[in-house]
Amino acid sequence: MQNTDEPTPTGESPRRMLGGFIRAQRQMANLSLRQLSVLTEVSNPYLSQVERGMHEPSVRVLKSIGEALNVSAETLFERAGLTSPAENLDDEATENTIRADPRLSEEQRHALLGVYRSYVGANTEDTS
Repeated sequence: MQNTDEPTPTGESPRRMLGGFIRAQRQMANLSLRQLSVLTEVSNPYLSQVERGMHEPSVRVLKSIGEALNVSAETLFERAGLTSPAENLDDEATENTIRADPRLSEEQRHALLGVYRSYVGANTEDTS
């Protein structure tokens, strides 16, 4: 993993960027920090510190946050510096488009993302 204390070209540390991304996703999902804590089974104070860039969450915590916010774990891993940005660009673009479609309700977005991920996962297994 990269050193998450080194600033990016924008001058912000990757931990703070990850935390800001998580906060934005939580707010878009209309969840309070307390609600996210319940969904992820991660303490409220720890999540608050992650959002403020004070802690570097583990892979388990990132997966849990991703599931709760309906954000792919790959996206969070990339934001945390665990994978390179070139990986999964098509998947991310498709998922972002689904999330941004105003014609869908939150429940429909969640269901559609689940179906999309299951198809991609099945096709990935078939080609492996």
